[in-house]
Amino acid sequence: MPLLTVIITIIVVGVLLWLINRYIPMQATIKNILNAVVVIILVLWLLQVFGVWDNLKNITV
Repeated sequence: MPLLTVIITIIVVGVLLWLINRYIPMQATIKNILNAVVVIILVLWLLQVFGVWDNLKNITV
């Protein structure tokens, strides 16, 4: 996946999250949970895009 596509995706997700946080009234707790879930999903997606996720599967303890 081209780096430009990754950067555009991060920007779009950030803008959408900002719009939701700004214009949709929610309790602070729900807003924090939503933010955490979106960030975790984005980080997992980035790990998969850069191939780190596959290497983490091969690690044994």
